[in-house]
Amino acid sequence: MSTSDSATTQRRRGALAPTVAVLAVAIVAFFGFSAIWTDLLWYRSVEAQQVFTIRLTAQVGIFCAAALLTGVVVWLNMWLAFRARPRGITRSGSSTLDRYRKVMDSGSRLTIAVPTLVLAVIGGVNALPAVDTFLAWSNATSFGVSDAQFGFDASFFVFELPWWRMVAGLLQFISVVALIVAAAVHFIMGSMRTSVVQVTPTSEGQAPEVKLSNPFTRRAQAHISVLIGFILLVLAANVWLNRYAYSFSDNDSLFTGIGYTDARSRITAGIIMSVVCLLCALGFFLNARIQVWRIPVVTVALAVATALIIQVGYPGVVQQFDVRPNEPDREREYIRNQIAATRAAYDVENVEISDYEATTTATSGQLVADAEALPGIRLMDPQVISPTFEQLQQVRGYYSFPDVLDVDRYTIGGQETDAIVAVREIATEGLPEENRTWNNVHTVYTHGYAMVGAYGNRRQGSGEPEWIVSDIPPRGAINQTEARVYFGEKTSDYAIVGNEDGANPIELDTPGGNEDGGGETYTTYTGNGGVAVSNPLVRAMFAARYGDVNLLLSNRVNSQSRILYERTPMDRVAKVAPWLTTDKEPYPAVVDGRVVWIIDGYTTSNSYPNSQRIDLASATGDSTSTWTQVGQESSQVNYMRNSVKAVVDAYDGSVTMYAWDTEDPILQTWQKVYPGMLHSVDEISADLMQHLRYPQDLFKVQRQILGRYHMTNPDAWYQQSDLWNVPMDPRFKSTKEPAYYLSIKWPGDEQPVFSQTAVFVPNERENLGAYMSVVADASSEDYGKIRVLRLSDTHQVPGPNQTFNAIQTDNLVQQSLLPFTSQGAAKPVYGNLLTLPLGGGLIYVEPIYTQGETQGSYPVLRFIVVRFGDKIGIGGTLQEALDMVFGGNAGATTGEQEIDGTTTPDAPPATGEEAAKLSLAKAGDAFRAADEALRNGDLAGYQAQVETARHHLDDADKALRNG
Repeated sequence: MSTSDSATTQRRRGALAPTVAVLAVAIVAFFGFSAIWTDLLWYRSVEAQQVFTIRLTAQVGIFCAAALLTGVVVWLNMWLAFRARPRGITRSGSSTLDRYRKVMDSGSRLTIAVPTLVLAVIGGVNALPAVDTFLAWSNATSFGVSDAQFGFDASFFVFELPWWRMVAGLLQFISVVALIVAAAVHFIMGSMRTSVVQVTPTSEGQAPEVKLSNPFTRRAQAHISVLIGFILLVLAANVWLNRYAYSFSDNDSLFTGIGYTDARSRITAGIIMSVVCLLCALGFFLNARIQVWRIPVVTVALAVATALIIQVGYPGVVQQFDVRPNEPDREREYIRNQIAATRAAYDVENVEISDYEATTTATSGQLVADAEALPGIRLMDPQVISPTFEQLQQVRGYYSFPDVLDVDRYTIGGQETDAIVAVREIATEGLPEENRTWNNVHTVYTHGYAMVGAYGNRRQGSGEPEWIVSDIPPRGAINQTEARVYFGEKTSDYAIVGNEDGANPIELDTPGGNEDGGGETYTTYTGNGGVAVSNPLVRAMFAARYGDVNLLLSNRVNSQSRILYERTPMDRVAKVAPWLTTDKEPYPAVVDGRVVWIIDGYTTSNSYPNSQRIDLASATGDSTSTWTQVGQESSQVNYMRNSVKAVVDAYDGSVTMYAWDTEDPILQTWQKVYPGMLHSVDEISADLMQHLRYPQDLFKVQRQILGRYHMTNPDAWYQQSDLWNVPMDPRFKSTKEPAYYLSIKWPGDEQPVFSQTAVFVPNERENLGAYMSVVADASSEDYGKIRVLRLSDTHQVPGPNQTFNAIQTDNLVQQSLLPFTSQGAAKPVYGNLLTLPLGGGLIYVEPIYTQGETQGSYPVLRFIVVRFGDKIGIGGTLQEALDMVFGGNAGATTGEQEIDGTTTPDAPPATGEEAAKLSLAKAGDAFRAADEALRNGDLAGYQAQVETARHHLDDADKALRNG
């Protein structure tokens, strides 16, 4: 190879590296821009562009401000340190240090600019998490409530203090970084030495003279002294601000907020330490002038000694030797303040607590005054019958229902009834592995189909739910004009939908045809949800976002295609309203013919003054909270309001949010930040209002708070003499019993109302301590009214675990289950143990299901168990169980009657010869089904059909006798 060829090759190689670098930067930039731009397109698709632009503007502003401040301070101090370098020093004892010094001498601008730029970016990124803090601070709304210690409005602690502490923290970071880089430049340039020991030779025979020398030049010492002084100034501000944080700190493990030791020692100590830090700063500023290290060293020693004495020692002495021996007396005033603040922060200050002398004696006709409440007792357990929904309504393996179903209410035939509801969502993981291709997952199996609902208080003669609406297409009493579900809890994959005019539809719609029968049908999405991807550049951005080249190559992405992404309701609401904490259990409803998801949104704070902090995940977790099983980030709160009701349309994904608690100052603050994002409550349709309910997570949090904060007397609170605990779910033992939605009739009320209920047991006991309920029907004038029945201590009412144990060990219950379980063909499945205030006492109702051991089996309702006092009754119907408990006559009827194999309330009993013939025919059908089940080896099915036949024979006998 000639010399010219070699040179050409070297030039090409030399040019390759910059080309690759530029290309790599361009690719990274494109990926980053794609993520931002596709996010903007998503916000536009839900008409929430202002959320994106306001947050992005604030983020850019905060980043630039923090980066600029960091960069200016770093650059200035590096430049001053470079300028302060001693003249004439060219070599040191280290070759490495000499090389750095030479580099800085030869190219000072670059050597200062590069670390300045890097540190400026770090400072800007450090400040980015404060974007919401800044937005809230700049739009803060007064609470109109002052704290007991400082007299400040609560908004100072919720909005202002977090911001100023963040600013102080950023200044602390910048000043420390400035000190480090300045010291580094001084060291490199020879203005600072690591050795401070100077050895002076003496005459022979005498020890050399050793003394300490100043490691800094005069200019370097002045510079370093000023920087340390500034750090101490910022520290003084930090210490001053931290005094206010005692209002929401957990000190000495008694409660959250200011206690005796805080008020009498720690807050005062903060003032003193702030002044001491200020004096230390002045000492260092003075040292910059007079160059005597003794002054700042003495002031720092003073600061350390003061901190140990007044911030650690003195509060410890006060707490240990004054407060602990006299804690009830010393803390009484502060406990009173904390109780008041906590009850206000969790909105439980107006809870009605009534003493309830619950009777435990069951007598004939005892429920005559509660007749209207009996037909509303929910028998179907949403936690148990999910497999039943799966087996009877799943239709295909690529559809799925949630593990825990939801409870809602619908007006059917002019009568409101509790309903168990769930959406049939698409679940592509149910496809065979070989069918999980890109086209199938993203373009064919794009949506679920219809909401399924069953009566909460009815069941078929076979024990299966009685459907309000079922099948594909949906049939029943709930009209679904748009039943396709493109957005749901389990819908995580993006979907490509839409097609060109005249093209054959490719989205699987109904697997079994339409109402007229036929094979599979296909559809094309016609909604406005998602983002159009007709533009090749937009397609390329989404391909970059998802790392999926098929978005560029597939012919199924055409000029009319739209991409649906961020499809789960919770994620959509969380992105539209990042300032909200969402309830972990969205629930579906059919509103004006469309399937929608309803999500409750909370405004929360962890810095409300003197209110008790709780862990939100722990407070809301129980046996029905499936989200806790996959882990939930701990979130500490001490203020909570259900400020927003959000609705996500299951077809087009639109997000509509309503300002629910308009008096909440945090909500008002965010309405200032994002004006026009929330709709007025007046815009809620009557149909939607019928489905809004009191939220689960808020009720569970209030339940935990009331366990102790129902005691408003500071002495009782301290002694925990009347502490209530949430009992463990008797079926699972390791998790708390959930709160239940059901219609109850409160003592003294005329009508039952849709409510959310919970029970308490006394601390370290298992008998019932209290019964709690909130009116959950949003259309009711009493919505949100919390009431508690406090049970008498003179005679005990059994608690849930005691009752469950009594039911499991009851001879009659065991005998009733024996035909189903004796041969191991089926197992009993115990449903939710409901507690209702009836008959002057509290009554327990528990459904018992049986489930076969064969694959594909599912729970079917067999028995209802009732307990009142010490009496336990079991029957195939609720009526039978109630009559057994109350001396053969409960005094009221549940209205249950089997018609066409269906248990229906409020139906008149059929009588006469024709009715008997009909029942005998049904019995014959059941016996034939039993024979078929026996031939197939299905013992559980055999036993179930025999039991059904027995019921029909009883009906025939009754029809003849009553005819």
